[in-house]
Amino acid sequence: MTREIALLTNPTAGKGRARRVRNETLPLLHGAGWRVRSIEGRDAGEAADLARKAVADGVDALVVCGGDGLVHLALQVLAGTEVPLGILPAGTGNDAARSVGIPLRDPAGAAGRLLAWEPRRIDLARSGDRWFAAVLAAGFDAVVNERANEMTWPRGQMRYNLATLAELRTFEPLHYEIDLDGEQLQLQAMLVAIANGPSFGGGLRIAEGAILDDGLLDVVVIGPMSKRELVRTYPKLFRGTHVHHPQFSRHLARRVTVACPGIVGYADGERYGALPLTVECVPQALTVLT
Repeated sequence: MTREIALLTNPTAGKGRARRVRNETLPLLHGAGWRVRSIEGRDAGEAADLARKAVADGVDALVVCGGDGLVHLALQVLAGTEVPLGILPAGTGNDAARSVGIPLRDPAGAAGRLLAWEPRRIDLARSGDRWFAAVLAAGFDAVVNERANEMTWPRGQMRYNLATLAELRTFEPLHYEIDLDGEQLQLQAMLVAIANGPSFGGGLRIAEGAILDDGLLDVVVIGPMSKRELVRTYPKLFRGTHVHHPQFSRHLARRVTVACPGIVGYADGERYGALPLTVECVPQALTVLT
């Protein structure tokens, strides 16, 4: 069947890898008889405008070639519509693609998932009029992101490594007020995360076991611990085994409000907004080609 898709690329994603992935994938899509409208914006605003125009023109799908930031942008266009999202992962984190089982380092394999055309409905999280697919970070990880964004040097992952070391020297447990479907909690924690999907930060499985279509948010709390213990626990996040730590707890809810003075939340790796934030799960809000 001939299909027409819009292929939105962030050419800077993955230090230029996105452009290479797009160029490798295009012949495969054309070879299957698909018509491809290849688009890229000079900035996020223009990229969003181009995506909205393509959807309004009636393309069969919006496919993004880039990282989680570009997926996040596409959600703002596609959430609540019937137009499916396809992902060609080419960023540094790729947690959205990881959560739906799309091959991360195999452009031909990712293109094959598109060509198979197997739509899957998944939930999204929403705060106000803004959507996210993976995790809202609202603790130590968010503080690190905020510091890193204020740094002009170095570039890439090293910036976040230095920001982590800088924050670790002085970070203390934070006081949170959390509302879970009307249940009120007050607690001290190193980190609170509101998760729709299982991972963030390039494979940190903070909400191991989170299900993308259960109609619920996973609210993860990492309670107070020493800095040494925090460093020791960090590698377990890549395996999801931190869930056995005595300071780990998980709550399920449809609607969550989290408040903590001075904290700015980050969702899908993007600066989301200062707390307090109210987040709700919107069941089956997005169709994904998996």
